[in-house]
Amino acid sequence: MTVVRLLAAICAISMPVMAEAKPPLRDVKEIDNELYYIAIANEISEYCPSISGRRLKAIGVMWDLRSKANKLGYSDKEIRAYVDSDAEKDRMRAKGEAYLIQNGVSYENPNSFCTLGRKEIERNSAIGVYLRAN
Repeated sequence: MTVVRLLAAICAISMPVMAEAKPPLRDVKEIDNELYYIAIANEISEYCPSISGRRLKAIGVMWDLRSKANKLGYSDKEIRAYVDSDAEKDRMRAKGEAYLIQNGVSYENPNSFCTLGRKEIERNSAIGVYLRAN
């Protein structure tokens, strides 16, 4: 067997192994964290009438995240499965609710969402960049 054929055979055999070696998207922090920030900002804008979400910015970032995931070797089908997964939605919701509670937010007190939202906007935090005071 020539060296070229041997290299081709090794590459062909190792391709599936490399594809399987990708971590779940939930473990790719640059993607998972950004989706988390967008989700928190969305929740704040839903419950606080004086703050709105910067939806076009969020949509643009989500397209960029998809592109990053594709470049990391994730197919659109894998990305969709992650985004649509009930388990991932539950995990993200639990993480978000813990953050809200930690910051004194209560669903019984919509103004607490406004307080947190204004704080995030003021800090120009990862969450605040997706919010705008009306």
